[in-house]
Amino acid sequence: MTTTRHESGRRSGSSRRPTQADVARLAGVSQTTVSLVLSGSGAAQRRVGEEVSERVLRAIELTGYVANPVAQSLAGGRTSIIGVYTYEPVFPHDAGNFYYPFLEGMEDEAQRLGVDLLLFTSMAPSHRGLTGGSGIRRLRVADGCVLLGRHSSPDDLAELVRQEFPFAFVGRRETPAGEVPFAGAAYQDATASVVEHLLELGHRRIALVNEYTGHESVEDRARGYRRAMAAAGLQPVTFDQGDRDAGDLLDALRASGMTAAAVSSDVVGRLRRAALDRGLTVPGDLSLARLGDPEIREDADVDWTGFLIPRMQMGAEALRIVARRLAGDEDTDAQVFIPCTLVDGSTAGPLAPSA
Repeated sequence: MTTTRHESGRRSGSSRRPTQADVARLAGVSQTTVSLVLSGSGAAQRRVGEEVSERVLRAIELTGYVANPVAQSLAGGRTSIIGVYTYEPVFPHDAGNFYYPFLEGMEDEAQRLGVDLLLFTSMAPSHRGLTGGSGIRRLRVADGCVLLGRHSSPDDLAELVRQEFPFAFVGRRETPAGEVPFAGAAYQDATASVVEHLLELGHRRIALVNEYTGHESVEDRARGYRRAMAAAGLQPVTFDQGDRDAGDLLDALRASGMTAAAVSSDVVGRLRRAALDRGLTVPGDLSLARLGDPEIREDADVDWTGFLIPRMQMGAEALRIVARRLAGDEDTDAQVFIPCTLVDGSTAGPLAPSA
């Protein structure tokens, strides 16, 4: 299994292309003002004023900024604002937050496109969702919207599809009402690759420890696991993590003769600690592979075997999908899967001779 280094963080250096944000900072105006100047319409020029317009044009010349055609099309008769709505209070307090890279990817892509982001922080989700009140109407303050969060509402997605509102979800989502635009992680392929790696290490009794929630990301991981096991001619064995104690889960794995497990990211750390507390070794007695990044950062620094979620790329691609829809580009994919980063790690090893 090829190991790819996981990189995150903001691009830096003099090679970075100048953005509308750079022009706005140099001219001392907002990005909306820059967009108005770039639109070139008489009405827009009157709104901005001759002195401000000249200042913006001078800043464009000094920075070497080249207008993005998608951003220009967004400015034509629109606000050049794309909203961001979350179904949970996910806005991060620090760079270590699980959701931080999603938002960072959106921010970087917004700067590249020359659009502004509007965070719908006052629209606290309720049991009624967006469709239970004025939520979708309020989203129309922006030209389109990126939606984010684990506990989304199928009714909301169905209504957004019905109204043909330009949106995209960060993560795969489905609704019977029609195609939901999304930028999702390729969990099925990544999980299959992880199981194939365990097979290459000699393991044949490989379990999947997952949750049964019907969530799309959970289903994708289960499909990938079953696909790899079926290709190897082996019987899939799935354990529902549920609310069971990690020690009980470990006992069940051991009693079933499992030598390896592909485990959801939220329980794999507790399972490893339970094994170590009982004097077992990982990966000597039990190989563990983590299926993604945990939502809550772990205290222990473990070199996990498994895969990492392309969170920054997902946020950026979701924004690009909305921008393409606003630009009238209906021929490109509205549902995009982004490969996960596979990591060899040190928590999975060759099958022990006695196993």
